[in-house]
Amino acid sequence: MSARLWRRRPAYSGRWEAARLSPVVLTVLIAGLAFATPREIAVSRLLPAAPALAAAMWPVLPTMLLGAFCLLTMIVLSFFYTDLGTQYTSAAIVAVTLAAAYASHVRHQREEILFQVRLVADAAQKVLLRPLPRRIDDIEIESLYLAAQEQARIGGDFYEAIGTPHGVRLLIGDVRGKGLSAVGAASAVIGCFREAAYDEPDLQGVIQRLETTVTRHSTAFPVPDQPEHFATALLAEIPYGGGHVRLLNCGHPPPLIAHCGKVRVLEPAVASPPLNLAALIGHRYWVDMVAFAPGDQLLLYTDGVSETRDHAGQFFPLSDWMRRQALEQPRELLDQLHRDLLQHSGGRLDDDIAALALRCSTRRTGEPPP
Repeated sequence: MSARLWRRRPAYSGRWEAARLSPVVLTVLIAGLAFATPREIAVSRLLPAAPALAAAMWPVLPTMLLGAFCLLTMIVLSFFYTDLGTQYTSAAIVAVTLAAAYASHVRHQREEILFQVRLVADAAQKVLLRPLPRRIDDIEIESLYLAAQEQARIGGDFYEAIGTPHGVRLLIGDVRGKGLSAVGAASAVIGCFREAAYDEPDLQGVIQRLETTVTRHSTAFPVPDQPEHFATALLAEIPYGGGHVRLLNCGHPPPLIAHCGKVRVLEPAVASPPLNLAALIGHRYWVDMVAFAPGDQLLLYTDGVSETRDHAGQFFPLSDWMRRQALEQPRELLDQLHRDLLQHSGGRLDDDIAALALRCSTRRTGEPPP
């Protein structure tokens, strides 16, 4: 187990590799000072600190070997200085090394459990947010998902893109709240969309199915500190062979479209209620239609993007940012958005982030995919 965990460190860990050598550096430093300084200072009494530090990052066997090296160093020092209290320092090294070895064993057991939990979370994410097709007919599609917490894999933000007999249909949304309850609600919405997108002839029919699903899920799985689930959602439909996109916005941040060198914020003409709130504010759903010609780009996103704050509390200027971007490929656009969001927030995100970038390329066929 230890050997597997030792090799399982992430690829970003160039600094980790340097830090992992710190127990050796500390041992050499203490030993060098013990030989070079007067015996009255007794720097050698710090040697037990080396195996204690190793327990935080090394497996059991290397930790014990370092403790043995420290003990050997102390014995060698005793040949040069007879009044260092060698027996007491040696006893301390042995005791600290045994405790450090046990601590290392416990830590590696917990890392193994955490690794298995992350495997399950990764599998759940692949089901909830499965990889999207890079292209459906003449529409190029790319996605971005960032969890607010580095350890997290999934959250309440969701998206999906499907080629259906009615055109390319897309969904992006955000469930209120965090944790497993939000993940469960998001999973229910996506599962319903994957069926309804094929069955329903129009977006109003799809959104009504999603509304029913969230209502049932909220009733079946109540949350103690939350009266009910609700979610914002944005549906988009791009007909095969058509030069437009239909949008149904249920309380979601408005998408941006880059058209003929200009960027527009696609605010809905009439507000539609978020999912599971239609009973309170009405079941009125409005579909907007916007031109979507070859070369145009559409950016769908959750509020984690537009509400990312800097150290002064200023929101990320998404519209202005979009205007400064060249009409790049969707993947390049999202990669740049990722970098700029992290730079704006100082590397710390306060909310999950999801985004879809679509580009209408030269049409190859007017038939739906098989």
